Amino acid sequence: MKHQIPIRTYAEWEEGKPGFIQVDLVGHDGGNPRGDFAFSLDCTDVHTGWTEPRGIQNKAQKWTFEALCHVKKVIPFDIFAIGIDNGSEFLNAHLIRYCQKQNIQLSRTRPYRKNDNCYVEQKNNSVIRRYAGYLRYDTDEQLRLLNEIYDNVRLFVNFFQPSMKLISKSRQGSKVIKRYDTPQTPYQRVLTSEYVSEPVKYRLRCQFETLNPVELHRRIRKLQAQLLNTPCAMGVFAKEAIG
Repeated sequence: MKHQIPIRTYAEWEEGKPGFIQVDLVGHDGGNPRGDFAFSLDCTDVHTGWTEPRGIQNKAQKWTFEALCHVKKVIPFDIFAIGIDNGSEFLNAHLIRYCQKQNIQLSRTRPYRKNDNCYVEQKNNSVIRRYAGYLRYDTDEQLRLLNEIYDNVRLFVNFFQPSMKLISKSRQGSKVIKRYDTPQTPYQRVLTSEYVSEPVKYRLRCQFETLNPVELHRRIRKLQAQLLNTPCAMGVFAKEAIG
């Protein structure tokens, strides 16, 4: 199966336009890997930094593929390429056939080289762990709350959280000098892209006018509190299920 999917290293990613995304799974076992527990699918666009998180009940291929299809529907631009790691949840004939049918380039990282998918790896911490934490989630109710959190997080992060992109790196003796562009939100980067159609940009502008970052943050905090006080399948609350 691996031989059907070409390897793409961190230096080979096309950053000139939106639609080249990297994906990864983050587990929510709370330090106890026994039994089934939820995962978060993290999808990040290389060019704009647009991030789409989605909770799934376990890492089975079926749920992973369903989450990828959901992301394809809600992300505001076409997907041209997907970068995966070497996990069995991604390396399967179903995903290969789907990408071939949709004319999507599918590539994988080198084994044990997380830096090949560095764009999504950094979002695992700044988005997934920041808002979902490190606790155990293993019930349908917890998964529902997790996705309600992500429905608000995707709006807050993509429309209101700016980030800088590295544009050059040079070495002068023992010093490494890095230069970054002007901080922009993923939403702003999409609006400035010539590869995104005007109707899509218009819909995003209209959506932006309806959003309130304070209210989004308030909703996220409320849902996080509910998630923390929801019992796990093992009979304890999420915040007590570590270890």
